[in-house]
Amino acid sequence: MVWFFLCVGLLVAGYFVYGKFIERIFGPKPELKTPAITMADGVDYVPMSDKKVYLVQLLNIAGVGPIFGPILGALYGPVAMLWIVFGCIFAGAVHDYFSGMLSVRAKGASVPTVVGEHLGNAAKHFMNLFAVVLLMLVGVVFVLSPAGLLANLTSTDLVYWIMAIFAYYILATIVPIDKIIGRFYPIFGALLVFMSVGLIIGLIVSGKGFYNTGMDFSNLHPTDLPLWPLLFITIACGAVSGFHATQSPLMARCMQNEKSGRFIFYGAMIGEGIIALIWCTLGLSFYDSTEALNATLASGGPSAVVHEVSTSLLGTVGGILAILGVVILPITSGDTAFRSARLIVADFLNLTQKPMAKRLLIAIPMFVLGFIISKAEFGVIWRYFGWANQTTAVMMLWAAAAYLIKEGKLHWVCTIPAMFMTAVVFTYLANAPIGFGLEMGISTIIGLVATAVITATFLIKFRQPLVSQTSES
Repeated sequence: MVWFFLCVGLLVAGYFVYGKFIERIFGPKPELKTPAITMADGVDYVPMSDKKVYLVQLLNIAGVGPIFGPILGALYGPVAMLWIVFGCIFAGAVHDYFSGMLSVRAKGASVPTVVGEHLGNAAKHFMNLFAVVLLMLVGVVFVLSPAGLLANLTSTDLVYWIMAIFAYYILATIVPIDKIIGRFYPIFGALLVFMSVGLIIGLIVSGKGFYNTGMDFSNLHPTDLPLWPLLFITIACGAVSGFHATQSPLMARCMQNEKSGRFIFYGAMIGEGIIALIWCTLGLSFYDSTEALNATLASGGPSAVVHEVSTSLLGTVGGILAILGVVILPITSGDTAFRSARLIVADFLNLTQKPMAKRLLIAIPMFVLGFIISKAEFGVIWRYFGWANQTTAVMMLWAAAAYLIKEGKLHWVCTIPAMFMTAVVFTYLANAPIGFGLEMGISTIIGLVATAVITATFLIKFRQPLVSQTSES
């Protein structure tokens, strides 16, 4: 129990200490009018209160990732929680803050435009394609996972839930953001809070105790899967996630003052980190061993773990509410994933989105493609999603580092996590079955060499000395 609350305390402290440091480096300007004010269109640029924007941002980014990822990550043992804490504070929340604030400064631009502005047109064109592919994968993953949970809960055919969720996504994608997303997310947020707090209280009351694995920080994976680099791909949304870079511009178009950026962007990531800690803790504590957890995963995947843990700790009614909270998370990210994809395509085509007909022109083909992708095996989609997700984070972190160099500010706060995640994605691509399937030692060398080459090229391109001074805002 002490270890869990210590980890939560570190995340909260990270918000107040390191988050403030990051804010100071960026230098928000409260006197500048944000895109929500200067470009209000009643559809995507809609001024909303800080509390509402924070809640929408949290629900946008906290899809199934901070639940399914940490459950799978729990197979490695308590070491997974270290990655959640330190990854969230020094990489994920930094990534989210800069993806949001750079979008604010770029008139609410989507991630390809932000990346292109700081890394060049080649990076912009790459991100235009890559971001849409990622968002389509996210959207499909966030259809299949809640549909599976609802099918288990109601004994209704999976296909009907897939169709129902797709129908909701179409509606949420094309109507003004304050009509559905801005109006109903507070209710969804209440379910999220109940799920998060209720399950931890249920674990304490149950007398099961915390961490049946003990405080063993070695690799406890029952099938001996390596920590490096798989843990950093498996636990993405609870530590660092490129998907968030596609979501932050949505709220950059609704935020009314730059001084709210730390609360909305950095703070929402800290909130997601706490959710990830809860589910990692449940995976480590509810089951007698990582082998027992793995057996449940083998029988029904992370959805089976969610169902078993929720109903056992909170009873039938409480368990249903907790499961609904878990269902809400991916749905509230899936709808904004498709919405973000629509906006990125619209920006690329320079197609205004105020008329409904032009929103449908993009949305309908996009959903047809999404439905076709949903027919593929979930495990395959999830693996591609994991790699694409972290690769997007790499691009955003390098773009943020480039911005800081141009501004003469301390770029290492973004460069160091960009280097680490670059090594992760290249090593994973070289080793994984969806990549080149090379031996781990060779794959690690490839990852480290690729990172060294990219870092050297980056520093040479921007002619930045190895020591940079923080610029006072």
